[in-house]
Amino acid sequence: MDTQLEGRRVALLLSGGVDSAVALAELVRRGCKPDCYYIKIGPEEKEGWDCSMEEDVEMATAVAHRYGCRLEVVDCHREYWSQVTAYTMEKVKAGLTPNPDVMCNRLIKFGAFHEKRGGDYDLIATGHYAQTETDADGRKWLCTSPDPVKDQTDFLAQLYGWQLSKALFPIGGYLKEEVRQMAEREHLVNARRRDSQGICFLGKIDYREYIRRYVGEQEGDVVELATGRRIGHHRGHWFYTIGQRKGLGLGGGPWFIVKKDVVQNIIYVANGYDPQTAYTQTFPIVGFHSINGAMPPASVTFKIRHTPEFHRATLLPDVDGTFMVQSADPIHGVAPGQFCVVYDEQHHRCYGSGEISVF
Repeated sequence: MDTQLEGRRVALLLSGGVDSAVALAELVRRGCKPDCYYIKIGPEEKEGWDCSMEEDVEMATAVAHRYGCRLEVVDCHREYWSQVTAYTMEKVKAGLTPNPDVMCNRLIKFGAFHEKRGGDYDLIATGHYAQTETDADGRKWLCTSPDPVKDQTDFLAQLYGWQLSKALFPIGGYLKEEVRQMAEREHLVNARRRDSQGICFLGKIDYREYIRRYVGEQEGDVVELATGRRIGHHRGHWFYTIGQRKGLGLGGGPWFIVKKDVVQNIIYVANGYDPQTAYTQTFPIVGFHSINGAMPPASVTFKIRHTPEFHRATLLPDVDGTFMVQSADPIHGVAPGQFCVVYDEQHHRCYGSGEISVF
């Protein structure tokens, strides 16, 4: 974290988790006393939803008070459900695989929050595992964390340049185990709290149940791609994604989803642990978003999901911001709607991301 903090106004987003808590400890260690904010983006309906928001606020409040900082709850509930949920449901209905957390960072944490409170500050700090650096031309880059498992640049790759210019990641240069150790040394109340899993606003709610409430169900066939044989049925193609293996309820497996017919509501599957039809080596991405205006070169690395692995590829520009990705190796589970996040050859600097298109 090489950003100069002296004389700069800093807002810190506290989530109630250990990462943002240690981010606060790190800022205080560097002589900065930020104003702390908890973003409320809870579920749309109270009845029947199990949400950990109250516990989160309690944890965030305790950590803020530990360092003599004030905490304010900022309600971005309406913006989340009108923007991020709308995006998610539109993609799901179209048979695509969206990533709500990516859009939450752009539209809510560095978007709606900025409009409500963040605009009063020079920097907005978060507990993300990511780094930034500025090149000789004055361009600020989003850069990967030294912890390959926890690195979250893929969730930040749709930020606008002006959002990145205000972003501050105090723990981005640490490993997760180091962050835990720092929390223990600071005797933070959430030092041993488990990391949250899944989509940021759902809490303990099952994602499939969330989809069912807003999209509904519609029975369709499960067909073996190689033979055209109907081998089962499902309750709606939107519950499934390309490459999925678990939750299909089919005997004689393993079975992998390799294709979806959205119009006919048919899911096509292939049998075996490594069916060739589950792998893709060349695929298009559309609407490539460059974070700082710099476009990627031909030789890049990329990832299509939140995993530690990066893949090498050649990026071939097409028309209207479309690229063809030619991966050096076959990739399992490439699904339209996923974000393909593009990095330099050393997978250090992140250029941005584009949405995988139907192929």
